[in-house]
Amino acid sequence: MKITLAKDVKQRLIVSIQRYVSENLETDIGELQSSLFLQFCMEEIGPAVYNQAISDAQRYMQERSLDLENSCYAPESTYWPKHDKITAQRQSGRNAARLGSTLHISQT
Repeated sequence: MKITLAKDVKQRLIVSIQRYVSENLETDIGELQSSLFLQFCMEEIGPAVYNQAISDAQRYMQERSLDLENSCYAPESTYWPKHDKITAQRQSGRNAARLGSTLHISQT
């Protein structure tokens, strides 16, 4: 698969290569030399980087799909258990209030 770059990205990389060569190899290269080096890298190195990125993305997606049930699970039929718990708490509170007023009356 041929890897193509947007024009602005290609130009930015050419400038980056020129700067790298200037700062690290202490020589200057022109835009044509930098462009040819970029083309070489895209044809020779690019596919290896691309293939590794695809492999990494594939592994990531496979790991996520294996855990799909856990990461996307939604509990079913939860209304009544919640409702019953709230109702029980309300009744317990009312019973405690009644018991408290009964004890208060008995002690007097």
